[in-house]
Amino acid sequence: MTEICYAEIDPKTNLVKRVIVADKKFIEKHFKDNIDNWIETSVTGKFRHVYAAKNYKYDKKNDVFIEPKPYPSWTMDKKFDWQPPKPKPKIKDKIILWNEEKFEWEVLN
Repeated sequence: MTEICYAEIDPKTNLVKRVIVADKKFIEKHFKDNIDNWIETSVTGKFRHVYAAKNYKYDKKNDVFIEPKPYPSWTMDKKFDWQPPKPKPKIKDKIILWNEEKFEWEVLN
């Protein structure tokens, strides 16, 4: 059985403050004064794009959670995923990380 989780959203910033395991009745009982600040999130990512975590943003208009932007140069695609300015090279058995200062991918091993 999959756990049901809810993310508490800061109404001023739309950022996730915390995520708890709870059912809807628990949320309604214990957070009735600010129930609109609690949004269900999918552990498997089946809905609302990704599983919410602290400091993720909730996009109310599109009803999705969005991961924090990894680097200033990256842009968001139509599926709400962050994309690098250059495609990541596919090199088997190598660790490849984005270097924002050099604006390129680096092979570490």
